[in-house]
Formats: sequence, structure tokens, C-alpha cells
Amino acid sequence: MADSQASVGRTVRRLVLAVVLMFGFGFALVPLYDVFCEVTGINGKSAALLGGAPATSGPLDAAQSREVTVEFVANTNGNLPWDFRPTVPRMKVRVGEMAKTMYVAHNRADHSVVGQAIPSVAPGAAARHLHKLECFCFTEQTLAAHERKDMEVRFRVDPQLPDNVHTLTLSYTFFDLNKGMDGGSHAGHAPAAGS
Repeated sequence: MADSQASVGRTVRRLVLAVVLMFGFGFALVPLYDVFCEVTGINGKSAALLGGAPATSGPLDAAQSREVTVEFVANTNGNLPWDFRPTVPRMKVRVGEMAKTMYVAHNRADHSVVGQAIPSVAPGAAARHLHKLECFCFTEQTLAAHERKDMEVRFRVDPQLPDNVHTLTLSYTFFDLNKGMDGGSHAGHAPAAGS
């Protein structure tokens, strides 16, 4: 009986230690994810979000006459019943100046759908130099049945962009939050538009 109680005690201690270690690992993932995104440019993490220089839209320095091409890409997860596209595929922008573009989303479903856009910037080395000042990706987007919505992005390319980068690609992938980003279904039904 004493051996059985000692065995149970060891098992409980091991389980408690495992829970503490899992919590610590989960807590450490946030800064590791930020570092990973900063290095690779995935998820469009900018220097402003990672504690770097803030993205301001101050006046253009006369020496900053450099122009770069920004390409716009739109994707949807296979579960999302939306058409999603940029209004222009690319534009020339002057570094240091604020620029604006639009994306259009159309819900083909007969019910409202909540989506979330995940951005990424390529090449990875340029991700910290493209600052999104306003973006539909900052919040969830709800489209009512058959609703069409224009979504604005205001951004600025930092003058510190490396000289060898002439083209940046800003890509968004929309995921269906009604079904979850892994394609699994959440309990309940889609929230009504505007919720």
C-alpha cells in the first residue's frame, strides 16, 4: 500500500512539473514568434510592432526621391466562401510617403461569415520596412450574406529599405473564423453582420 501511495505521489509530481513546463513553453512562444516573424517577414511584422522605430507619416525628405514597386496579392483559405482581390495588382510608391490601396471582398455564402486576414511581406528582409498604418487585417471582418466590402490599406515604405530591394510584395490570406483556421467547425453558428 505504501509503495502504491509513493507511486501515485511521484506521478502527481511529474504531472505538475509537466504542466508547469508546458505553460512556460507556451509563454516563451510569443517572443520567439516575434523574432521568427522579424527574421522571415512572415505575418508582415514591422519594426514598429517589434519595438523598432515608429511608423510615422512625416514629410518626405528631398533626398528621398527613390521609388519602389509594391505588389498586392490576395488569397483565401479553401474553407472561406469569399472572392477576395486587390483593386490594383501593383503600384509605384515613393519611399517615406504614405500610400493607399484597396482590396475588395465578396461573401458568396447565404449567411454571414467572419474572416481574418493574415498579412505577409516579401522579401523577408524588407518586412520591417513596410509599415501598415491602417489595415483591415488589424481586426476581424464580418460580411453579411452576399455582401461586398471595400477594404483600405494605408502604408509607408521606410526610407531605410535596403537599396537592393526594388519590389515588395504585400500578401494577405483570409481565413474563415466561423470554421477556425484549421478548418474545424466551431460550436454554434456564424455571428450576425456587425457583431
